[in-house]
Amino acid sequence: MPTLTSSATVATAAPARYAKQLAAHLGRKLAAEPTATGYRLAFDAGRCDLVVDEPGATLTLNAAADDAGMLSRVENVVGSHLVRFGSRSELVVEWSTGNRHEAE
Repeated sequence: MPTLTSSATVATAAPARYAKQLAAHLGRKLAAEPTATGYRLAFDAGRCDLVVDEPGATLTLNAAADDAGMLSRVENVVGSHLVRFGSRSELVVEWSTGNRHEAE
């Protein structure tokens, strides 16, 4: 089955801190593993890679899932938690619908 993907790039002065906080918090219910560039969160039928770019001051969220419903769930869970954690910094998560496509 093809995998659907989407992404969001969030501007923040503390991308590593937010990635670690998301992984620690969501890791209580999901598998959260460190990667070379951040963390990977594993959902039942999807995942989200948290990619830290300290020099660029961004945290990129790369979501993937087996179907549109699960992709939406991954986006909502990760995005809503990040916005809540970053409320003081007024973080904004906007998933790219232009990149939502079937990965080959």
